[in-house]
Amino acid sequence: MSSTSRRPNILFIMSDDHASHAIGAYGSRINETPNLDRLAREGMRFDNCFCTNSICAPSRATILTGTYNHINGVKTLGDDLDGRQVTFPKLLQAAGYQTAMIGKWHLGHGGNYDPTGFDYWSVLPDQGDYHDPDFIEMGTKKKYNGYVTDIITDRSLDWIARRDAERPFLLMCHHKAPHRHWEPDEKHKHLYEDIDIPEPETFNDDYATRSQAAVQAKMRIDDLHDLDTKGPPPEGLSPEEVRKWKYQRYIKDYLRCIASIDDNVGRMLDYLDESGLAEDTIVIYTSDQGFFLGDHGWFDKRFMYEESLRMPFLIRYPREITPGSVSEAMILNVDFAPTFLEYAGLPMHVRMQGVSVRPLLNGVTPVGWRTSMYYRYWMHLDGIHEVYAHYGIRTHRYKLIYYYAQALGTTDSRDEDRPPEWECFDLERDPYELNNVYGDPDYSDTIVNLKKQLEGLMKDVQDEYIH
Repeated sequence: MSSTSRRPNILFIMSDDHASHAIGAYGSRINETPNLDRLAREGMRFDNCFCTNSICAPSRATILTGTYNHINGVKTLGDDLDGRQVTFPKLLQAAGYQTAMIGKWHLGHGGNYDPTGFDYWSVLPDQGDYHDPDFIEMGTKKKYNGYVTDIITDRSLDWIARRDAERPFLLMCHHKAPHRHWEPDEKHKHLYEDIDIPEPETFNDDYATRSQAAVQAKMRIDDLHDLDTKGPPPEGLSPEEVRKWKYQRYIKDYLRCIASIDDNVGRMLDYLDESGLAEDTIVIYTSDQGFFLGDHGWFDKRFMYEESLRMPFLIRYPREITPGSVSEAMILNVDFAPTFLEYAGLPMHVRMQGVSVRPLLNGVTPVGWRTSMYYRYWMHLDGIHEVYAHYGIRTHRYKLIYYYAQALGTTDSRDEDRPPEWECFDLERDPYELNNVYGDPDYSDTIVNLKKQLEGLMKDVQDEYIH
């Protein structure tokens, strides 16, 4: 067997807005995901994988380029990815990999914004539809009948089956689900119908110690509208009863969409087994960011709070990864590209800002591995969710957030400044981030140190602090 053919295949499966706490392997108490759990059982689960900007397009741009958003130019949902820049699929393609992108793209269409670096691509226009979706296939629009998660999987399996078996492949299989407005398929539409899903511990959070950014955000369960809940609430309910009703309507549809993803991940794993590809294929399951599942009374993401910041990351590669292993090391979406390049035998591109996590996958945490990470949300007051622009640092114990609350000329932000604010959380004592200790004198030395670390991280990634 040639060295080229022994380079691993890479199957990168990514969903949209799938919070890790809605996966069995991460301890979900609200749903079951047997096929994703199988991936964790047969590979490694990362418990501290974080995104650097918790919103769809920016996270996707970071994954493709291995760079932070101020470098790749996709800071908000209003920015498209200029395909002329370096991406890891381009580098793999140039090195002999067959490459494909199937499913949600969400980084622009036409000109320099269509997918690049792929031998084949078939992507949803913008967000795409759950039922009978259109796809743009190599520049031509086509309609497919059926449910989008099934169709993306069908097309992915078909592409693998038709590939050149003599060369390794990269397949990026990007699901639309479980993105708002959470439309389940026929098979799962009655799942959870006769039970109540437990509300999270912070469901009735009053933001008492926290910033106005938390108070003013328009992402509360109360803000869900009739399209989200598939109709208005029954008449005669109290405000508290309406909130509980909306939560049940939202979370059940969300989890039904995930059930379909889990089934389809199972189909892909079974196909790899049946076709003899499992041993030579790295399989990743992740999401472009986390999501609030009623946590803090919210849906959506954007904030640097844990439920939004944290990404699921499950990875299996039988040739290297010990089954059932778990890593507590801190990894970021900016690390994915360097990791795939290393597995392909390629050097990390000089423009990339992450690091390969391959040592962690072999059970070794290198000396000097990161103990802190930098986050920045740029899309100030978007007109819907109304989250303030902010940046911050997370260490293993602490989190410091600065709401600078300015648009700074970013696309689709509203140019209305808000008073800047700080938040600091001791994650060891306060894992749900309810108690902002920024003004607590007991933490004054810690905060000074965190600010210095934050400034150092921003300098390292060539961003500029404004606090």
